[in-house]
Amino acid sequence: MPEIHDLSAVELLELYRRKALSPVEATRAVLAQIERWEPTLCATYRLDPDAALAAAEASEARWREGRAGALDGVPVMIKDNIATKGVPVPLGTAATALQDAAEDAPPAARVREAGAVILGKTTMPDYGMLSSGLSSFHPLTRNPWDFSKNPGGSSAGAAAGLAAGYGPLHIGTDIGGSIRLPAGWCGVFGLKPSLGRVPIDPPYIGRVAGPMTRSVADAALLMSVLSRPDGRDHMSLPYQSCDWLALERDLTGLRLGLLLDVGCGLPVEPQVRSAVEAAAHAFAAAGAIVEPMQPFLSRTMLDGVDYFWRMRAWADLSALEAARRAEVLPFILDWASAAANLSGLELFRCFSQVFVMRQAAHAACQAYDYVLCPTAPIPAFAAELPCPTNDPARPFEHIAFTVPFNMSEQPAASINCGYTTEGLPIGLQIVGKRFDDLGVLALARAYERMRPAQRPWPRPPRSG
Repeated sequence: MPEIHDLSAVELLELYRRKALSPVEATRAVLAQIERWEPTLCATYRLDPDAALAAAEASEARWREGRAGALDGVPVMIKDNIATKGVPVPLGTAATALQDAAEDAPPAARVREAGAVILGKTTMPDYGMLSSGLSSFHPLTRNPWDFSKNPGGSSAGAAAGLAAGYGPLHIGTDIGGSIRLPAGWCGVFGLKPSLGRVPIDPPYIGRVAGPMTRSVADAALLMSVLSRPDGRDHMSLPYQSCDWLALERDLTGLRLGLLLDVGCGLPVEPQVRSAVEAAAHAFAAAGAIVEPMQPFLSRTMLDGVDYFWRMRAWADLSALEAARRAEVLPFILDWASAAANLSGLELFRCFSQVFVMRQAAHAACQAYDYVLCPTAPIPAFAAELPCPTNDPARPFEHIAFTVPFNMSEQPAASINCGYTTEGLPIGLQIVGKRFDDLGVLALARAYERMRPAQRPWPRPPRSG
């Protein structure tokens, strides 16, 4: 039997049902694993062992009384920018004036209602606008597979902590790749749901919350809770009840597009390409029809979205007092301020590229049931860098495979498909049509079963 901190949520719930393990025992085991790792990894924010143990004790009582919820007693961690009542929401930046959140945001409210044990929050970079563990507020978060490498972001602490055994369930957010990129670079599973599938507050174009887990079944279990309705999200989809754990799928005859060149951004490194091609061969061997796809993303599209986001950030940053603005990570200031002098016409043209990108992604995927591609074109990069290029003029070269599917609102997941010669994980992205979140999970589950054996999870560094 695996160590308790390595057990999945599905396994924990079964052990609780059989009275073979208690929520308090599981919570203590995960907190001990965090204590072993955290001095090196720095993946948590406002970790609260006392509150977690109190919640675990309450869960034990519910199990005894036959009142257990869907996630009762399962440890969960929640990203910094998802409000939890009584905890400040710094958004990863030292510029935020800290004030306790008045209530849980929808994802936090759903897992709390389901009886999950909230251990605390996880780290993110300034305003979530980096695929990095670098922040002006949080300590530098590192990748547990290699401490010299970046975990990615903006769900940095979630991915790093998940790979290190900080509990089986984590909730991240994604507006351009912020669940999938760190999932890919840390060797875990992450689902970016269809826009509106998981209620979130505040909602925004392309912004979603979603599960980050070590297994597809755990992500499906978490989706069964996160997808429940919440009226605060005015962009949410009508609630659709479904069996999220119905993951069996026959691959015979499925048409899969294989996208190895999206059209711009960093070129796909050979080891990444090889791992993704091997995954495509596995699908083909299982009966799927795999066909190469043509590039569809242009430099104009990527730059347009980039400058629209720059202006959005600059509108917020320029409203801060000078002293507070100076606390923001310099890279973010340089990136955002480049949009300060855009004309209204230029900004409109940039914003329009959101919809051009959306249309291009939709059209490119129409002929296929699902699309396979790299999550990122490169493996994890240096821990201290804000992005692989380290250049605020070229900040999004690594998100070309992920950001189109935020704009097109399609569900997309990252699942580990191999390792580099240096032992760094490589992510395979699986993309479905709008609203087919369950289908993406089912395809990911099929691949999970046929992929090569996974390496053991990283072990914590020895103290002393």
